[in-house]
Amino acid sequence: MSEPDEKNKPRDDRADLVEAARVNGPFEADLIKSFLEGHGIASIVRGRTAPFVYPFTVDGLAEFKILVQQEDLEKARELISAMPSPDTEEGPEKPV
Repeated sequence: MSEPDEKNKPRDDRADLVEAARVNGPFEADLIKSFLEGHGIASIVRGRTAPFVYPFTVDGLAEFKILVQQEDLEKARELISAMPSPDTEEGPEKPV
């Protein structure tokens, strides 16, 4: 039986994952993940927080990494840096 050639080998999509961003807290991580996926970039969130425990941000306890494919890294970082900040006044008009 011959060895499969290089292009027919199953691809391990996790092999070329790189960190696009690092945030403190699962909510911000999920927001970025959704934002990237809305722009056609698949992402994975990896974090360090125990379930059912309030994620304190001391010593990176609630640190989350957003990982993307190497080929999407540049576009992902551009999109993340262009995301509106929660402190900005952009969005629907406020009632007077």
